[in-house]
Amino acid sequence: MGKQVSQKLRIAGWIAVGAVTGALTTVQLQAVARGSLAPLPLEELQQLAQVFGMIKTDYVEPVDEKKLISDAISGMVSSLDPHSQYFDKKAFKEFREGTSGRFVGVGIEITMEDGLVKVVSPIEDTPAYRAGLMPGDLITKIDDTMVKGLTINDAVKRMRGEPRTKVVLTVFRKNENRTFPVTIIREEIKTQSVKTRVVEPGYAWVRLSQFQERTVEDFARKVEEIYKAEPNLRGLVLDLRNDPGGLLDAAVAISAAFLPENVTVVSTNGQLPESQATYKTVSQHYLRRGGSDPIQRLTQATGGALKRIPLVVLVNEGSASASEIVAGALQDHKRATLIGSQTFGKGSVQTVRPLGPDTGIKLTTARYYTPSGTSIQARGIVPDIMVDETAEGNVFAALRTREADLQKHLGNGNANGTISDAEREAEKQREQEREEARKKLEEELRKNPNQRLVPELGSDKDFQLQQALNHLKGQPVVVSKTLTARPERSEDADQE
Repeated sequence: MGKQVSQKLRIAGWIAVGAVTGALTTVQLQAVARGSLAPLPLEELQQLAQVFGMIKTDYVEPVDEKKLISDAISGMVSSLDPHSQYFDKKAFKEFREGTSGRFVGVGIEITMEDGLVKVVSPIEDTPAYRAGLMPGDLITKIDDTMVKGLTINDAVKRMRGEPRTKVVLTVFRKNENRTFPVTIIREEIKTQSVKTRVVEPGYAWVRLSQFQERTVEDFARKVEEIYKAEPNLRGLVLDLRNDPGGLLDAAVAISAAFLPENVTVVSTNGQLPESQATYKTVSQHYLRRGGSDPIQRLTQATGGALKRIPLVVLVNEGSASASEIVAGALQDHKRATLIGSQTFGKGSVQTVRPLGPDTGIKLTTARYYTPSGTSIQARGIVPDIMVDETAEGNVFAALRTREADLQKHLGNGNANGTISDAEREAEKQREQEREEARKKLEEELRKNPNQRLVPELGSDKDFQLQQALNHLKGQPVVVSKTLTARPERSEDADQE
């Protein structure tokens, strides 16, 4: 199996889970496209050609042919699910930049909601972060262009630009029921995906904000530094909260740092042979260009301590894709205790295929599965211990969007499509909780307009981190009295 997967990785080039400026996603970039096509529906293609001809001759003003065709492709692909997408030249370049951790823009992770750009999270220490953009903010205008009607690709293009240029975003903040402009100066975004801190003697905190090209090397170096400074570690907290994903090989590598060698991290399954693979904790499954193995170096430098140290993984609704792969692998192998709230539920794989030298499409081609064979698509991972984000409860949780909330989201492959009474009741309850959360936020912001409602992750006031440390020390953990797992859709016994 190792040789087979290694060959697939060489064909694929690399695999990614999530784009900094796009919808949360799992992506496989292929160097070659399929060698064969299914028979084409000629009658429908003739109708498409007829419509194209009518627009060219009858439309009120001339239309650019290339734009018309690219818009048709974009519409066809984006109608499939929230994560399939057409890349024009600029978008393709920006997609690659997103996984490298370097690009010029404002610094936000986004998705689409009701035709508007929704801020999933501002990236730490970027222009958007410093300008005060918040999770859940809706961008209604980019400069003078209304966002309604734009694709996520178009929105990204308008927010990207040259360094030191200005962009004005018009923001609607639901919980304050107001719209206001935010002027942002674009700059090169160099996201630091790994943060570490010895929170107290014997206990360390490691935060991954994304899985990027430099993540594994940075993780190995920073954790090795912690181990040298604190050789008698008694516990470690791996913080994956609000981590939208990134490169799959990085997720496999991070999992390998904590798990035994040659155990399964994740598997994928789809129609195509290259979409059917199992990725294990061996270097050929996560090293893309050969060379030295940072994880092997870390294991040697620490004497394998990371595979033994008591481990807690923090997750929440913003933990998606690659984060869920790591969390699911560590949970299934009983290597870590998961604490927090149910994760986003992004468990599908998109393959990026070139259409030309600098354009392509991102197409959903597979689902991925945890080592136990569980699909998390539209389901997420349920932590072992549910813990609120603050001592007073969950401030933002009810307002956050999960995969199951997205229109046209892919099912997990097991449901028969029916909605149970329990799920209907749960949705009503969630809507009520959203409304209560909106009112509470509005009231708190009115009382304290400049107050940070949720403490900074990793700070001394981080409630979930404190509960993680309590668990590692064998002390009581304040378990949530309100958080529950979302009920799954009814299963069809005849399906896999």
